Amino acid sequence: MKLLRSLIATLILFAVLAPAALTADETTDKVDQLFAAWDKTTTPGAALAVIKDGRIVYERGYGMAKLEDGIPNTPDKVFDIGSVSKQFTAACAAMLVLEGRIGLDDDIRKHIPEMPAYERPVTVRHLLHHTSGLRDYNALLRLAGFRAESDAPTVEEALEIVCRQKKLNSPPGDEHSYTNTGYFLLSQIVERVSGRTLNAFAQERIFKPLGMTRTFFQDDHRQVVRDRATGYEKTDDGYALSMSNWDMTGDGNVYTTVRDLALWDQAFYTNALGQDLMDLLHTRGTLTSGGTIDYAFGLVVTTYRGLKVVEHGGSWVGFRAALVRFPEQRFSVVILANLDAINPSRLAFGVADIYLAGLLEEPKKAEPKPVKKKARPFAVAKADLEALAGNWLDPRFGLRVVLSVKEGGLVATARGDDFAFVPVAPGRFAVPDDPSDIRLELEASGQGGAPARARLLVGTRQEFRLEKEPPVAPMTGRELEQYAGTFASEELLGARYTLSVAKDELRLETRIMAPAPLAHTGPDKFALEEHGLSIEFTRDGGGKVEGFRISAGRAAGIAFEKKGA
Repeated sequence: MKLLRSLIATLILFAVLAPAALTADETTDKVDQLFAAWDKTTTPGAALAVIKDGRIVYERGYGMAKLEDGIPNTPDKVFDIGSVSKQFTAACAAMLVLEGRIGLDDDIRKHIPEMPAYERPVTVRHLLHHTSGLRDYNALLRLAGFRAESDAPTVEEALEIVCRQKKLNSPPGDEHSYTNTGYFLLSQIVERVSGRTLNAFAQERIFKPLGMTRTFFQDDHRQVVRDRATGYEKTDDGYALSMSNWDMTGDGNVYTTVRDLALWDQAFYTNALGQDLMDLLHTRGTLTSGGTIDYAFGLVVTTYRGLKVVEHGGSWVGFRAALVRFPEQRFSVVILANLDAINPSRLAFGVADIYLAGLLEEPKKAEPKPVKKKARPFAVAKADLEALAGNWLDPRFGLRVVLSVKEGGLVATARGDDFAFVPVAPGRFAVPDDPSDIRLELEASGQGGAPARARLLVGTRQEFRLEKEPPVAPMTGRELEQYAGTFASEELLGARYTLSVAKDELRLETRIMAPAPLAHTGPDKFALEEHGLSIEFTRDGGGKVEGFRISAGRAAGIAFEKKGA
C-alpha cells in the first residue's frame, strides 16, 4: 500500500510539473543521475525528498550511511543539517517576539548583560539578519585551538570567547556578513527568556506539534542517536570520519531526516504554527543605509530562473544540507548528505531544473541585472584579463585569492579550491551555472589604470573586499628575526602563538598546528594561505614589534601581544 501511494503521488506530480517529453520514470531517472557519483556501496552519499503540496512524491537514499558497517543511506536516516538549523532557532525567537517577550530592537545586552558594549548597540534584529558585525565564534574557537572533530569546548567557553571580543568586523547594521555568533547568541536569549533549553523549547513549540519525531537540537555530543548517518571527509586515499564534539546550538546542531523536514515544509502552507509566525520568518533584513538584503529569519528569500525561492544550506564537519522551497509552486527539495565533497544546494537546484523545467526561465533571463544573470559570453581583451592576474587579499578575513587567466576567463584559487569565472559585463565576472551565485566585481583602479580593488560575492551571504597585492621583495632570515617570539591573545582565551625563523622563512606554530611557513605579502604583513590566515604586525613608538592582528574566516583583526623580551 505504501508503495502504491508513493507511485500515485509521483504520477500526480509528473502530470503537473514534469516536462511533457518525459515519463515519470524518465524524470526520476534524471534525478538519480545527478547522484550517480555517490550511488555506490563504496561511498558516502545523501538522502533526497522531493515535495509537492506538502507530500513527498519522490524519496531515495544514495550511497552509504555507515561505510564501516555497510549500512546504506535511506530517507529515514538522521543527519546533522548544519546551518539549515538556523530557521528553527529563528522560529523559536520569533515566537517569543510575537508574544512580546523579546523585542526585535532590544539591545542584546538586555538579555546577555555580560556582552561588551560597542559604539552602537547590537540588537536582536541584527542577530537574525547577520548584520551584527560580530566575529564568528566558530572561527574564534578554532583560532583559540579547539578542533571540531576532537575537542569539546563548553557552551560557557563559547560564550566567554564571544564576550571577550573588543571589536566588531563592521558596525552593527552597516553590512550583511554571515556569522554563526548571531544565532548562537539567539539560542542563549531564547533559553534565558523561556527558562528552557533551546531543544526543549523547540520540541514543545515546533517539533512535537508538527510530528517531527526524529528531529532535535543536539546539545550533548555523547547522545546516542538511532539511525544516524556518519559524516565523512574526502581524503587522498578514500574517506575519513568527520564528526563534531561541539554542543553549541542555535547556529547549527539540529539532527533530522528528509521526511521530518518535509513536515516542516508543509507547515508553511497549513498555518499549523500560525500565519503571523510564517510572515515574520520571511521578513527580509534592512541595512542602516536603507537597503534590503535577501536574508530573512534563518531563511534566504530570493529568486531562481524567474521563480521565487526560499532556501538555506548547511555545512558542518562531514555533513552538508539544503532545503530549497519554491513557494508559489508549492514545490520543495530536501537533500541531506554525509560527505564534505557533496554540494546539496547545487543538487537541489538541479532537481528543480528537472521537475520545474516547464516553468523556469532560461538561465540568461534569470535576473534583470547583469551581475545576477547566469554567466554568458562577454568579450574582454586578453590584456585586460592579464592585468587582473596575481595575488589578491581581503585583510579583514585573511582570504588570499590567486587570479590567473585561462581560456578567455579567470580562474580564482582560494583555500585550495578553483573557481572558473567568465566575464558577464564590464568589470564583472561570474561562475557559470552555479546556484551559489559567486561573482567578482572590479571596484577601483590603481596606478596606470590597473585594477586595485574588487569584491568577491557569494550570493547574499558573504562579501570579500579584495586588494591586489603588490610584488614584495623576499626577506632574509636576519630581517625576519624581528617578528619572532611568543604572542598571546586575551580575546582568544589566552591562546599562545609562536613565531620562529628557519631557512629564511617566518613560521607560525599553534597548539593545534605544526610550524608552517608564512608568505610575506607586504610591509609587516604575512599570510598562511592554506589556513586562510593573514597577519599584520604592530609596533610601539620606538618601532619595535609589540604584537599583531590576525584575521581568519569570519573573524577580523584579533589582537595578539608579544610576551617576554
